[in-house]
Formats: sequence, structure tokens, C-alpha cells
Amino acid sequence: MPRPLSVQLYSVRDELAADRAGTLERLAAMGYGAVEAFDVTDDAPGLARLADGLDLAVSGAHVAHALAGDPGPVFDAVAALGTGLAIVPAGFPHEDFTTRDGLARVAERLNSLALRAARHGLRLGYHNHWWEVEPRLGGRHALDVLAGLLDPDVFLEVDTYWAAVGGADVPALLGRLGDRVEALHLKDGPGTKDDPNVAVGGGTMPVPEVLAAAPDAWRVVEFDACADDLLGELAASRRYVSALEAT
Repeated sequence: MPRPLSVQLYSVRDELAADRAGTLERLAAMGYGAVEAFDVTDDAPGLARLADGLDLAVSGAHVAHALAGDPGPVFDAVAALGTGLAIVPAGFPHEDFTTRDGLARVAERLNSLALRAARHGLRLGYHNHWWEVEPRLGGRHALDVLAGLLDPDVFLEVDTYWAAVGGADVPALLGRLGDRVEALHLKDGPGTKDDPNVAVGGGTMPVPEVLAAAPDAWRVVEFDACADDLLGELAASRRYVSALEAT
């Protein structure tokens, strides 16, 4: 059975703060079938109940706090959401992705954290931005090198837009990473570091080719920023991606 289209809840962080239940209802009404959490220690059981009541799966959860202090409570919260995927979205110095020694440090930390996650019944993943892609070591993107240093159980959530901003041929990158890619962040825009996102399909991203390169990965729509009607752009993104997947 195909995985439902997910949306990263960071996209609607302001709306959630004002009305969590109403925002989730609007996402479900748009046709999204899943959500990806980003602040897991803020009432994970409550979020799980709301999502379940709306037939929204939880595709994964970002665990930004797992690198600081004891990750146990963070992983407990992820497990309470009903997902098995805990994703580190950041937390390492950008310079670590410019040298092999730095990449080795990142891999060692993620591999160690993956062992802790496994005790909670979770798999650990890593989510990229542009700075894990733009540096090249021996002609290879830093993210390619990092993937080779990670334990096989550590997966990748490839933010396809940030990978493109970092200079990658995204379909080719996904092809190289293969089944290490458990999830895709789908976003679109002008392909720059500072400009806001637009609806998926409305910018520079080769979305059909991206989807074809990772057919089994979760599809997670995300907006870092939006200059227009955010909820309208989320709805347009859902329609575009769903239409592509139906062909």
C-alpha cells in the first residue's frame, strides 16, 4: 500500500501554536495523510491522539534535542507518537562537513545515537541542509561521503531543495544513495539560500525526476518560509504531488 503524503509540521509552526487541533484538521481536509513532528517533547501523546482521530499517520519525528544531554526522553516521546523514525535535523558545526575528520566525528555521533534509539524501538536518520552538500571532498558531496561512514541502520531524509541549493544533481544523488533514503523533504522555490519557498511544482525543482529516483521513500512536503498564503500553498503542493503519483 502506498505511503500517504506527509507534511512537516514545522511548516505550520505558527498556526499550530495558535490552534493545534484546527490546524491538523485543515491539513487532513486538504488530503494529507500523514504528518512529521518537529517538537516531540511538547505533548507527544496529545499530538498522537489528535493525529489518530483525523486518520493522520506520523511518518517520522525530528529530534533536534537528541544531541544535547540525555536523548532518552526525546526517544520516548518519538515512540509515543507511534512512528519508528527519529530524525536528527541539525546540530553539528558546518565546518564538520568540510573535512574527512569532521565527517568522521559526525558519523561517530550519529552511529552512537542510533544504538540508543534502537533501545526505544526506533531507527535514527539524518536530515541535510545545503551545508552538507555544498562541500566536496575528492569530488564527492560531503553527504555522499557521510553516507559511507554511517552504520547501515542509519537512514537519510534527503531535503531535496537544500540538496539542489548545495549544488547537487538531486535525482543522481538519490540514485547513488539508494535505499539509504527513507524519506524526502519536498519543497520548491527559486533555488537560493535566502528566498521563501513556493508550492511544490511552482519553482525550479525537477519534482517528477526526484520522485522517480526514490520511489519507496516517504514524501514530506515542507516550507521553511512562505511569502504567500501558506495553507493555500500547502494545498497546491498536495494536489501537485498527488497528481504526479497518480500517473
